[in-house]
Amino acid sequence: MGTQRARMKHLLCFGFGFTAEHLAKILPGDEWRISGTARTVDGVQHIKAVGVEGFAFERLDEIPADITHILCSIAPDEYGCPAALKFRSQLQRPLKWTAYLSTTGVYGNHDGGWVNEDTPLTPSSARARRRVLAEQQWQEFGAHIFRLPGIYGPGRSQLDSVKDGTARRIIKPNQIFSRIHVEDIASILAASIAKPHAYRIYNVADDEPSPPQDVVAYAAQLLGVAPPPEIKFEEANLSPMARSFYDDSKRVSNARIKAELGVALKYPNYRVGLKALL
Repeated sequence: MGTQRARMKHLLCFGFGFTAEHLAKILPGDEWRISGTARTVDGVQHIKAVGVEGFAFERLDEIPADITHILCSIAPDEYGCPAALKFRSQLQRPLKWTAYLSTTGVYGNHDGGWVNEDTPLTPSSARARRRVLAEQQWQEFGAHIFRLPGIYGPGRSQLDSVKDGTARRIIKPNQIFSRIHVEDIASILAASIAKPHAYRIYNVADDEPSPPQDVVAYAAQLLGVAPPPEIKFEEANLSPMARSFYDDSKRVSNARIKAELGVALKYPNYRVGLKALL
């Protein structure tokens, strides 16, 4: 038993959230150990063994010696990624795969035009600029960078917002967003683990960037209810945070994940994804 445990691959997830949970579900349990961190009341990262009932949180002061793979999804602060900074010396030891989940917000606004991984970064918000800094810090350790758009999945989609009455059809001409189903993110990460390419950057998006109001309308159609009324962007009375998401309009190319990782998306557009969720 001890020998088998020693041979198992061990993934540490800095930030065991929506995406990490779905990745953990598809990694074979007889080959993998999964650990994750979470913030508790004292604001620091703690570690737990995922799936071990009753396992108490322990403060994470160093990366366990048996860790072979690392995935980080922690939001950066003004200094970059807290995990990359705190564990800098330990991250310099050889690992089989290291990855950082970033955002397509690093590309900034392209007025609805296409971007790919070689597009120069022109982040338009402080939040996106922090992501650029965090990417640079993780690439010091050879990390793979995955740039994600809007994520949806079980319990987190426009179906849910239409049901609970919070969905809004905000109209801003030429506003285009990309999105990705969380199960496809997990499959893409698993494909990268199987075929690592240190320092490589990947856009993670589906095949059909679309205006956000179209997604809301389709979710309402699936549910058999009237869509919320259209609201002009200028009249939407959005919070500063919500308005900032409308500063950028772009179409995100996913050609690299298909060409290099052999990915076939299970949910190539929002219509397929929402139908499956329904």
